Amino acid sequence: MIEKNDNLIKTRLRGHGWLAVWGPGLLVMLADTDAGCLITAAQSGAQWGYTMVLPQLVLIPVLFMAQEMTVRLGIITQEGHGTLIRKYFGRGWAWLAAVTLGISAVGALLTEFIGIAGVGELFGVSKWITIPIATAFLVGIAFLGEYRRVEKIGVMVGLAEFAFVIAMIMAKPQLGDLMRGLVTVPWRNSSYVYLVAANVGAVIMPWMLFYQQGAVVDKHLTAADIPQERRDTAVGTLISQAIMIVFIVTFAATVGKHGGSEAFATVGQMAAALAPYLDELPANLLIGTSLLGGSLVAALVVALAGTWGLTEVLGWPHSLNEPFNRKSAGFYLIYIGAHVIGAVLVLANIQLVDLAVTVEVINALLVPIVLGFLLLLEAKALPDQYRMHGWYRVVATTLCLLVMAFGLYMVGPMTHLW
Repeated sequence: MIEKNDNLIKTRLRGHGWLAVWGPGLLVMLADTDAGCLITAAQSGAQWGYTMVLPQLVLIPVLFMAQEMTVRLGIITQEGHGTLIRKYFGRGWAWLAAVTLGISAVGALLTEFIGIAGVGELFGVSKWITIPIATAFLVGIAFLGEYRRVEKIGVMVGLAEFAFVIAMIMAKPQLGDLMRGLVTVPWRNSSYVYLVAANVGAVIMPWMLFYQQGAVVDKHLTAADIPQERRDTAVGTLISQAIMIVFIVTFAATVGKHGGSEAFATVGQMAAALAPYLDELPANLLIGTSLLGGSLVAALVVALAGTWGLTEVLGWPHSLNEPFNRKSAGFYLIYIGAHVIGAVLVLANIQLVDLAVTVEVINALLVPIVLGFLLLLEAKALPDQYRMHGWYRVVATTLCLLVMAFGLYMVGPMTHLW
């Protein structure tokens, strides 16, 4: 029966052309610009103006090449990232990746729920209303019966982030200021270097690798779909970085241009900083819409990535195409539990400052581990014709090693803060 359903899905996919293939790359990249990333982008623009645009442009090939590897690994092996780590490196290393991924995913979910609560509070709606509604929505999506439906909803929700383009237009950034910022690199300033390192260390989120590899497997893509899925990933990468740049430019043209050195920690602080330049209502609406879309799509993707990673290591069934039953119950219960834990912690108003620092330290340590596994799996798990070759292999490997180095660089300063 399962094989018959899989064949029906594949037939439908072939009948819809590129539209049926695209999705995993778009969705994971929209999730990459979550509440925490958008707040960081806003703070970067407010503190460093247009000088933070260049690092975002440099990160485009890094982000694409890492995620492109997961596309080939997932499609050719038809196995998730956790499964491959267990298969080629043993259960111990797989558990290390799964446990740290789980902690990282819960920490990221906290950020998303805090973002959702902050958006509601902009309009006087209590988190006791917004958080339960968001949790019910996110849990309900998983029970739609098919991965493709989940993906479509996620992409539509994530596209709300583009609302902030209106804010950038209203801010009236000057092209001359932008061009000067692109050639200004205050590398001697330690706080600038640290902020760049934080962005580089965070651009390849561990859960992104687990998600896209699991998604292309769940979507039943084949080797013939690799070119289209690469384009999906490339477009998603450009969208992700474009959204980050839009936030940086908007805050650089307003708060940053007038000498602001804001340290944003909440959605409300972002809106309040922008209100004098756009007026209060437009600032609230545009920030609220963008961050709500980013937070919801990120919560969906992070929870799925963590669930896929853990169930792959455990060897449990792990597909959204499988309805809820005794066989798939573990997958769905872990997914539900991740959302419930994140929601309860935010509603309980637990002091999360120390926890956030801990999660950052774990992420900094996890990025080198996961990228290291990614490079090794690309060389070991794929037939020669599907591996990287020539200049592409040299560039991709070098960029991944640089990101791994930045991740390790971040550990020391964050440990002191912790």
